[in-house]
Amino acid sequence: MQRLTRDQIAARVARDIPEGAYVNLGIGLPTLVGAHLPPDREIFLHSENGLLGMGPPPAPGDEDEDLINAGKQPVTLLAGGSYFHHADSFAMMRGGHLDICVLGAFQVSVQGDLANWHTGAPDAIPAVGGAMDLAIGAKRVFVMMEHQTRDGASKIVERCTYPLTGLACVSRIYTDLAVLDVTPAGLAVRDIVDGLSFAELEHITGLALTDATQARADDLPLITQRV
Repeated sequence: MQRLTRDQIAARVARDIPEGAYVNLGIGLPTLVGAHLPPDREIFLHSENGLLGMGPPPAPGDEDEDLINAGKQPVTLLAGGSYFHHADSFAMMRGGHLDICVLGAFQVSVQGDLANWHTGAPDAIPAVGGAMDLAIGAKRVFVMMEHQTRDGASKIVERCTYPLTGLACVSRIYTDLAVLDVTPAGLAVRDIVDGLSFAELEHITGLALTDATQARADDLPLITQRV
C-alpha cells in the first residue's frame, strides 16, 4: 500500500472541483489545492481575508507581501480578480454564495459532523477563524486530511470527541487512503489507494463502510476517478 502524499491528496481534491465553481480553500492542507487545479477549467478561488479570483502561489522571488491568503501565504491574483472588505467576504461565506469549501479536520463523524478548530487540550490554541461560517455557508464541504492520527487512531469516527465546528455539514472526505462520501446511509467509499483492500480500509477506519468504488460516473455527485 502506498499512501498518498499531501500534494497527491490536493490533486485528488482538485480533480473533483467542477467548471465555474466558487471555492474557498481553508488554512493548512487545503491551500495546496490551488496549485493543482486543472488548467482547462475556470474556477474562482475565494479567500476569507478578502480576495476573489485568487491564483496559484507566485514563483520564488515574485512574492508580494500585501497579496496573501487567509493563512498569510503569498498568492497571486488572476485577471479580473478583486479585493474587498473582510465583512463583505464573510457575507459571501454566510450567504450561500460559495459552491465548495475545502477544510482540514481533526475528526469527521459518519453523520458528517466536523471538528477542526480545537482538540480540547488545555494547552491547545483555539483557531476557529472562519471555519464555522464556511461549514454552514458553503453548498458543499470537502474535508482533506490524513486518515489516521500519529498514534494510528482513525480521524473518521462514529461521534466526534473534539469540540464541533459544524453539524452534518461535510459532503466528502479525502484522505491519504481513500475518498468517502457522507450519505444518509453512511459513509460510501469512492476511491481506495492501490494496494489497499476495502476490508483493510474498513478495519483501519474502525467503522462499517459501503463499497461504492464501482459506481458509475453519472451516479456520483461530482467528477470522481480511481486514485
